[in-house]
Amino acid sequence: MASPAAASRTSSNETSFSASPQELPPPPPPTSVAVVGSKASSPGPRLRPVSSQDALPTAAFYGPLDAKNPLLASFEKEIRELLGFVKKKKVLASTDEQKHEFHRRCSTTLFNIWTRYAPRLPSDYYKEKLLKVGDSLCQMKFHALSGKNLCNYQLLCDSDVNLQNKESVSQCLHILSSLRLIMQVALPQEHLCWIIFNGTIYIYTICRKLMIMGLASKALEYLLWASMCMESSVPLLSVRYLTWRTTLYSAVCQCHYDCQASIHGEAFARRALAKIDELRQLELMSSSQSQEESRVCYREATIKMAVMIFKRGVYESRRRSKVVFRPKIGLNVKEVQSMAWPRTVTERLLDEMFDSNASQFLAVLEALSDSNRRILQTGPFVSDEVELRDVVSELFMAGKELLIFSNVDIHGKLSFPKSSLLELMIEGKNVISVDMTVKFVKLAFTYEEWGLFKSAAGQLIHFLQTQEDPESKKTEKDLILLVAMEPLINTKKKKGLIFPLDNDKEGQSSVQSYLKQIACHDSFVKFYGYSEDIFHLASILHHCVCACPQVNELPEIVTDIIMFLWQKCKSGIQSMTVSRSDHAKLTQKISTNK
Repeated sequence: MASPAAASRTSSNETSFSASPQELPPPPPPTSVAVVGSKASSPGPRLRPVSSQDALPTAAFYGPLDAKNPLLASFEKEIRELLGFVKKKKVLASTDEQKHEFHRRCSTTLFNIWTRYAPRLPSDYYKEKLLKVGDSLCQMKFHALSGKNLCNYQLLCDSDVNLQNKESVSQCLHILSSLRLIMQVALPQEHLCWIIFNGTIYIYTICRKLMIMGLASKALEYLLWASMCMESSVPLLSVRYLTWRTTLYSAVCQCHYDCQASIHGEAFARRALAKIDELRQLELMSSSQSQEESRVCYREATIKMAVMIFKRGVYESRRRSKVVFRPKIGLNVKEVQSMAWPRTVTERLLDEMFDSNASQFLAVLEALSDSNRRILQTGPFVSDEVELRDVVSELFMAGKELLIFSNVDIHGKLSFPKSSLLELMIEGKNVISVDMTVKFVKLAFTYEEWGLFKSAAGQLIHFLQTQEDPESKKTEKDLILLVAMEPLINTKKKKGLIFPLDNDKEGQSSVQSYLKQIACHDSFVKFYGYSEDIFHLASILHHCVCACPQVNELPEIVTDIIMFLWQKCKSGIQSMTVSRSDHAKLTQKISTNK
């Protein structure tokens, strides 16, 4: 495995890890049927006298059963018209009366077609066509039910976007149960694999919403079902669908970790890795040669599962055995940071499991991430075991070192590629994407590694200001809000255990001057008696929200800052409700309050 030193020194969407797959095409149309046995070997059906009631000739069929046969042409036309009517008119039936009339009309028409053509068509052809029409109607029913569930989910999100009501969550679970039932009925029929595939996409979409809302425990069973369906449908076991299977596997692992069941998350990741290896062995045994596309799919899947294994393994490998007594000896972080890579057990494990800086950085991010902890819920890693606290420090050291080796140019400034971390990871590049670097900097804020946070955030803001895309502008505002928030949390001016980046002072001063331009004037501070940082934060929040509407798309930071400011000024607002007799006394207290 290549180390950062040897190289002189990736993403899903999701979760999200990869882009959503497209729908599978519906099964191909029925092919024409072979010619019925020759006249010499088997005589045709007996003819009936022509009747004025018959819309078709009395002959059973005219020669070969092909497109030129007038009997078959008429039969196929009526079937097509009926199926087209069903597709078109079904959505228009809204009331129970309309639905009943629609079903009565369709079933009567179909029954009349079968009874009229049954004595005229060859038995084999008739039975085959009967089954195909039944399959088409069944597929239309599945498709309609799935569409109804999606519409219900969309309406639910429109009315309660954050699923704050218990009734909304119950409706979500009801929709998931309905989708699961549809897939259960379709699963034994291989030609309906596209229904299974689309069903997994719908389930994943809804479950991701539940996971974001902190309801991973409710989403877990449905994601497990979707993963098992992908494994149970033979047409979906090909390499073509491996990336999507891996996305589902990763979501299941993440649910386990969110539910504080990390042992099950690692176990499922190891099981998934074994399934991926089974598929690789089957492909090697087949006659077809492995192509570049297959290699990319296997590499992506393997790295994602390895990251999920590392997420728990990096901590569990360091836990002290309760049987063996060992003295608690903490890691000397300052001394270790001046050594050459690999400096710690964590960095050696990264070198063993991953072969590029991009994949190693992704593993570091996943090991540090905790979906149950918001960005502004700051504080060091809480554990009675010194070894586990050391692991967190080692992860931040490794992340900082990978960032320096990968993205710092000759001028000592951070630069980033246009590619995503997933693309860089698959290609085995020793470069890190800007979005993953932003995530790392936010983690440094959460874990109160203030020196690392401020130095990296300053360079990132300077880089993002040169970008024109809306996502970069939104990310820039997020970081500016965190920089403005830092003095109010880090009141003791601590720097953390990790050394800051050796960045240029020019970039730091430009960020600070930019923040001062936004902030309120000092006269407000003197008048109201609040600290300067409070007014700076409030002014910067107002500026960011008004100047960059995209900030509202992910309101976590904005919401938490508003709640923080409310706690600061709540006492002052509450005091405004005092009686008039106490007004003079209150005014005097405010004027003398420092």
